[in-house]
Order: sequence, then structure tokens, then C-alpha cells
Amino acid sequence: MSEEGNGRAPHGDPFGYARRRMVEEQLARRGIRDGRVLEAMAAVPRHVFLDPALWPRAYGDHALPTVSGQTISQPYIVARMLELAQLRPEHRVLEIGTGSGYQTALLARLCDRVFSVERVPELSRAAQTRLQALGIHNVALRHGDGTLGWQEFAPYARVLVAAAAPRVPDALRAQIEERGLLVIPVGGASLQHLEVWRRLPDDRWEHSRHGECRFVPLVGREGWHEAPGQGGDQQH
Repeated sequence: MSEEGNGRAPHGDPFGYARRRMVEEQLARRGIRDGRVLEAMAAVPRHVFLDPALWPRAYGDHALPTVSGQTISQPYIVARMLELAQLRPEHRVLEIGTGSGYQTALLARLCDRVFSVERVPELSRAAQTRLQALGIHNVALRHGDGTLGWQEFAPYARVLVAAAAPRVPDALRAQIEERGLLVIPVGGASLQHLEVWRRLPDDRWEHSRHGECRFVPLVGREGWHEAPGQGGDQQH
């Protein structure tokens, strides 16, 4: 795949130095070790997923607003989720919560094919425009209820959920292949734990917790019925 198709920044990008500093100071120094994740974070231009007025803050260690009450996550939490997913180039991945499209672009670089579902139509349309402008072609976007996944292209090697669920949706677990992984924040409206679920043979599961986090609510049939106060502050 070409550099453009992998979401690499264009030549002469004035934010290249800021991205390298982000990777060194916010990610590597805080324990992110996956070389492919670090390389992707250094290459994909986070600022183009934001309003131009926010570009000077694009590579800081914080979440930033997008539209419809949503946010783009701080770089560390994005990198942490990608690292926990143990992504490989041959993977087909389901992403729940396209948001701005930033994590989608990173997944497109790290995996073979990405299927992403977003419940807010204007977010999905804007993400599609940004991804096309970057020349990213191995992504399919859909507007719909992310708690139900995208059954048409299941099973997936990995499922990443970028919104807080009160519990793990059964529909998402059903769409994961054997030995596949699900990375999802689970908990209340204001505080969650980042969890990793692995599907074992005979439909058995193992899961682990990896620290506290704060995401916007996962709204849908198998999530919150409506956003409970928009308690979270992070979404990609």
C-alpha cells in the first residue's frame, strides 16, 4: 500500500516535529512499547481531524472537542487501546465509534481492513471526507447502532470500542473470531475500566482490566439507552 493509503503525513508537514515529540514524551515514556503503534502515531496527522482553530493544541496530552458533544481522545489512550489489541497487518477489524476518524486512520495503517460504525451521521460523513483526503482506501464506514456491530462482515480478528459500555454487548462478542480480542471501556457514565476480552475455543472467554479511563457513553440497543449526562471526556 502507498504511503498515502497508509495514512502517512504529506511531505513538508509542519506538524511532523510535534508528532515526534508526542510519541517520545507522551507515549514511549509512559510505557507504550509496540513499535508499529508508535510508528503509526508518528505518521498519522492528528491535526487534520480537528477544527483548524485547534491545530496548535493537536499534539498535546489531552482530549479535544469535535462536534455533537464528542471529543477526540488524548493520544495516550488511543495508543494504549491499539497496543492492547495486539494488531497485526492481516487483521480485519471492527471499530465501534468512528468519531473524528483519527483512530480509524491509525487502524487502517496497522491492519488489512477496517469496518467502522458511528451513530452520529455528521461525524460519519466528516470522517469519510477526512479519510478520503488522506488517500485511505481500506476502510468502510457505516452510520448505525454500534452496539449491534456489523454482522455482514463478521467474524473479526479484533473489535475496538471507543465509547463507554455499561456491560459488554453480546452482539459484539458474537462477531469475534476464535482467539480474537475485544478492547472496550466498561463501567458507569463517569468512570470506566479498559477491558480486554479474548474468545477461547468452545466459546469460552477470558478477560483482564487495564486501568481507569473516561469515555463518552456507548448509546444503543445493547448500551446506554440515551447518553447519561455525557460523563466521559474521551473519544477518538
